[in-house]
Amino acid sequence: MSVTSISALRKDLFNSLEKVVEYNDSITVSTKKGNAVIVSEEDYNAMLETIFLVSQKGLVEKIKEGEKEDIKKMSTFNPDEEW
Repeated sequence: MSVTSISALRKDLFNSLEKVVEYNDSITVSTKKGNAVIVSEEDYNAMLETIFLVSQKGLVEKIKEGEKEDIKKMSTFNPDEEW
């Protein structure tokens, strides 16, 4: 994560945004009234998806239960198998 002032960001906005997009870097921008964070659209969408999934009632518990399953007892994926 990079940290910069709003003045420095203005001087190099294009290159800063290119780094955010290309390398999934994030930039914390310091201003007199507080800070803001710039993230790539990909990272932003991933955060929204995570928030959505965690907000689904019971989903986290089901995932934790699944983690406890013995992988040796699981069958391999069969696309022809009926559920």
